[in-house]
Amino acid sequence: MVEPAASAAYASHAIAPARVMRGEGAWLQALPHIASLCHRPALLGRSSATSSLRAQLNDDLNRSGLSPHELSLEFDCCERDLQRLEQELRDHACDGLIAAGGGKVLDAGKLLANRLGLACITVPLSAATCAGWTALSNLYSPSGAFEGDVALKHCPDLLIFDHNLVRQAPARTLASGIADALAKWYEASVSSGASNDGVIQQAVQMARVLRDQLLIDAGTALTDPQSEAWVRVAEACGLTAGVIGGLGGAQCRTVAAHAVHNGLTQLPACHDALHGEKVGFGILVQLRLEERLGGSKLAAQARRQLFPILQSMGVPVTLTDLGLAKAGLHELRSASRFACRPGSDLHHLPFAVTETDLLEALISTDSGISSGQKQPKEQKA
Repeated sequence: MVEPAASAAYASHAIAPARVMRGEGAWLQALPHIASLCHRPALLGRSSATSSLRAQLNDDLNRSGLSPHELSLEFDCCERDLQRLEQELRDHACDGLIAAGGGKVLDAGKLLANRLGLACITVPLSAATCAGWTALSNLYSPSGAFEGDVALKHCPDLLIFDHNLVRQAPARTLASGIADALAKWYEASVSSGASNDGVIQQAVQMARVLRDQLLIDAGTALTDPQSEAWVRVAEACGLTAGVIGGLGGAQCRTVAAHAVHNGLTQLPACHDALHGEKVGFGILVQLRLEERLGGSKLAAQARRQLFPILQSMGVPVTLTDLGLAKAGLHELRSASRFACRPGSDLHHLPFAVTETDLLEALISTDSGISSGQKQPKEQKA
């Protein structure tokens, strides 16, 4: 992360994992490097959908002469789980932690390793986020509501991005990762596009190149997992997006797209939507705010261009798509209030936004594009 001192002459960066291994069969090639980092690693996972993959990883670790101990998250990355797992790690004298799964598993693994001073290895089993790369973890409640993020001391010691493993994830996770990675440009260009810091300027321009690459290759990547386009897109989502976050750090900020995600997680009805799906919808909401409150015609044009692209990938573009067709205005106002709370990333927009402004943007993301979204009716709290 970038931590500027009072003078802009000093900044501290946690840019990247100490080692990144990527490609077909990267996991097997990484086993000697894991052995150089630890001897009794914990193997952390959660989803039943990836249990067979984790069993394979566990067997490989045993055959390499290591003594792995399997751990499972019960919830998302939340304190209730973390405290239980901390004790289990101590009880089994684990000296490393291998987090294998999606973003919340990777976040939990990084945070546990950071707290206990363990070697940290991340093994993404999808390209849905860049969580395997970053020195940041998001905390959630046991019910899945976002609570806050935690800056870590450093990025993982080893990131293993094995195409064979990632390719087995559903196409929906890749579409979610594309939406999350696209947000790098739409948010950083607003919050940091006018920065005089050369490194931040370069991070913002990397986000623009990332966006262009995704828009070119997304269609082929989603329909043909064996294509070179799939490799470029998967690595863009899981790796390059992390480079941008590491290089730009806290100064290359998230803005409304992620704030909308954080607010939406407060509503149980859309908990089945993936992180990047909520963020993708949040991009449309941010552009709507820029259009309505900032008077940006470019934002209006960008929203009209992005809407059908996200829609074609199966990313939610309306409240109905998110499972909120029956949500009342009081529920949506509650989500808006959370997204607008003091200290929220939403306030990095160059204009003031109230919860009413955000509520109006939430229910009008498709304004002027389609007529399928019905506005929720006011209900008594």
